[in-house]
Amino acid sequence: MTKVTVVGAGNVGATCADVLAYREIAEEIVLVDIKEGVAEGKALDIWQKAPINVYDSRTIGSTNDYSKTAGSDVVVITSGLPRKPGMTRDDLIETNAGIVKTVTENVVKHSPDAIIVVVSNPLDVMTYQAHVTSKFPRSRVIGMAGILDTARYRAFIAEELDISPKEIQAILMGGHGDTMVPLPRYTTVAGIPVTELISKEKLDAIIERTKFGGGELVKLMGTSAWYAPGSAAAQMVESIVKNQKRVFPVCIKLDGEYGIDDCYLGVPVILGKNGIEKVIELELNAEEKALLEVSRTHVKEVMAVLDGLRKK
Repeated sequence: MTKVTVVGAGNVGATCADVLAYREIAEEIVLVDIKEGVAEGKALDIWQKAPINVYDSRTIGSTNDYSKTAGSDVVVITSGLPRKPGMTRDDLIETNAGIVKTVTENVVKHSPDAIIVVVSNPLDVMTYQAHVTSKFPRSRVIGMAGILDTARYRAFIAEELDISPKEIQAILMGGHGDTMVPLPRYTTVAGIPVTELISKEKLDAIIERTKFGGGELVKLMGTSAWYAPGSAAAQMVESIVKNQKRVFPVCIKLDGEYGIDDCYLGVPVILGKNGIEKVIELELNAEEKALLEVSRTHVKEVMAVLDGLRKK
């Protein structure tokens, strides 16, 4: 039986579980949360629409009881607090690193062969925390950011060209957020280079909007996005569970690829039943390499903050 656990039954986690069920990606989907009754309620709600949306996946909720997650093939970690007014980046790292550490320990205890997909923020450093805590091989601890970032990028391009987003393929690299590395050279519309269809000025504006895509939604709603992030995590799970071997940009610990060691960055990979089957190394030009170096420096700074907190 295929079993997937989603830890954190907030907006992102519940959306991820809903998409997993609706697409029948796993036979059993377990939602876990620390808040009494929330995971059980949302799991029950998703199960009750199975006759309407016509799917068989069973959704089960649990308040902090990880025994129900035992033997999961994939575990998605969405737990953590959103950044609040007056909260520094270091405060957020300390709080969420503690949460991710505890969750990962429980995951390892009950599902030692699982593949972990991290969605908690700050994404790159929380992937680092989960990897260090789990002691799993790097191929089995991966962060979700690139799929979300490329989805926003592709959506904006589709809007600009007034075409279906299905036609757009793109890759972004680097850290999640304003140091992400866009790759217009590797962006195509039904095989046509996007640079032939959109002016540099408009493409640059789309890239800037993508970099701050999360912030745009926070300004509009007063809270972080959830439909796209939850769906992006579910898409990663699908590629793993069904061994689709799709090519996605995901966050992974680099071990020499792109000339970078011991840093968690988004790069294109092949995603299959073993997690990351292969890291794809693209030929980057000087400008792209420079942008990736800026991203690496930023992520290493955030990793250093976590290192400092771990030594306390």
